[in-house]
Amino acid sequence: MPRFDVVIRGGTVVDGTGSAPREADVGIIGNRIAAVGTVGGGGAEEIDARGKLVTPGFVDIHTHYDAQAVWDSHMSPSSSHGVTTAVMGNCGVGFAPCKPADRERLIELMEGVEDIPGAVMHEGLHWEWESFPEYLDALDRRPRDIDVCALLPHAAVRVNVMGDRAIALENANQADIAQMREIAREAMQAGAFGFSTSRTLSHKTLRGDPTPTLRAQEDELRGIALGMKDAGSGMLEMVSEWAPDHHAEFAMLRRVVEASERPAVFTLTQRHSRPEVWRDLLRHADKAAADGLPIRPVVAPRAIGVLLGLAGSQNPFSGTPSYKEIALLPVAERARRMQDPAVRARILNEDPAAGSTFPLFHRMSYEFMFRFGNPPNYQPRMEDSIAAIAAREGRSAPEVAYDMLVEDDGGNFIYHPLGNYAYGDLSMPETVLDNRNCIMGLGDGGAHVAFILDAGYQTWLLTHWGRETRRWDVAELIRRLTSDTAAAAGLHDRGVLAVGKKADVNVIDWDRLGSGAPYVVNDLPAGGKRLLQKVSGYEATLVSGRVTFRGGEATGALPGRLVRGPQMALAA
Repeated sequence: MPRFDVVIRGGTVVDGTGSAPREADVGIIGNRIAAVGTVGGGGAEEIDARGKLVTPGFVDIHTHYDAQAVWDSHMSPSSSHGVTTAVMGNCGVGFAPCKPADRERLIELMEGVEDIPGAVMHEGLHWEWESFPEYLDALDRRPRDIDVCALLPHAAVRVNVMGDRAIALENANQADIAQMREIAREAMQAGAFGFSTSRTLSHKTLRGDPTPTLRAQEDELRGIALGMKDAGSGMLEMVSEWAPDHHAEFAMLRRVVEASERPAVFTLTQRHSRPEVWRDLLRHADKAAADGLPIRPVVAPRAIGVLLGLAGSQNPFSGTPSYKEIALLPVAERARRMQDPAVRARILNEDPAAGSTFPLFHRMSYEFMFRFGNPPNYQPRMEDSIAAIAAREGRSAPEVAYDMLVEDDGGNFIYHPLGNYAYGDLSMPETVLDNRNCIMGLGDGGAHVAFILDAGYQTWLLTHWGRETRRWDVAELIRRLTSDTAAAAGLHDRGVLAVGKKADVNVIDWDRLGSGAPYVVNDLPAGGKRLLQKVSGYEATLVSGRVTFRGGEATGALPGRLVRGPQMALAA
């Protein structure tokens, strides 16, 4: 009779604490790690990890699988990149609480903010809920390939309580705030991990209407945070425009944290239009940490970039009338038509802004557009920008972009860093990564499905900053993806390879680790499309002691569940 259900033999254990790697076996019984070291006794399943890294499963605290988790058991692309737990419901958008009359409003908001087509959500969401606890119950009924945790989204709460007044950006009155506080308390007690809000102009519906939470006043945010205090759990997650006064905005966040005694995380990126604000915000967060206030920035390991192409959902000419006439043709046929000189001339002479439904269109610039290439290039040189090429060749930047799009039957992508690349290099991400108060995140898995593919940042972090540049050692990088993110979310039962911890594990071939160029699949409800990429180097991924991926292929095992609320460390 085998002593263990699984034994991972002879690997280099990187345990998630930042400690030096060491050769050891890992024994698993049920969903828990039962031994780390020299493991005597066999396993019902033995995994040969000699020459491989053995790490905890990755915990991603910034995703948007709120819709996908309803209809799909596979949380790709995150699950193929070693993620075993994901926190969703960030940025104030989601689907509960929701009265039947408000469903269309939340779908329109998610369609604009997170680029999930409305038709996909109309077919995929069956609306088995109205309250947030009922939404959690619906999530709980579906097994998955990873664990998921849910945040309570401010937009849904605000619309649920205020109706049209929320859409009109009216201030909440005291009765509204009292009701929101009760919804927050009830949600935390049912298993929400916190509350999320958005205060950024980039979050709009396709009609251009701002998110209902854009101008929520401090007393409203404080009231909802006090609902978390009433429940004794939950964190506040916030994304903000940090304007007109980023110092005042951070001071407001700090006061909410002080009043509620609940931790907060906020999105920290570099806007190209205000390239130094991030430094002030980082200093404010460091000061809060020094004062004992748990306010931590969530950062990305590279530029935040969109992929513009005929195969995706956006390109520089998507808003022109002539492009819209052919937009539904197959990609190769569309590229062929666009090479017609008459069609080319019409599209290039039309205003792409007039008919654009892309909420981020106003932030696009040819100075920051680059050929993406294969393998993908996430640190392009400014002299290789479309604007720079146009200047050298005596052409207009739109002409260069147009010709780039139609090459190779329309299979190319243009990479456009929208944040973290104002200096023309990765020095901003490198600086925030050096700050241990910063949390690794912002992959946005489940969102922006046809124009952003950052959900594989875990793999890129390890290959670029670890294997290629050796800027940080592997022990520190794994810590940033495991115990650090897990602790920030209140998941103290995972993120470390130690006896008694949850048996979420990756076995990684360090030399083979990597991900390929994006490609489009039409596997969403209603035939919706999204971007995916081939991933290599994950020899095995285990969730709750069961192998979910082997050699990069899904095994069909679905041990992942909804996690309800913060988890205490399991006793050994």
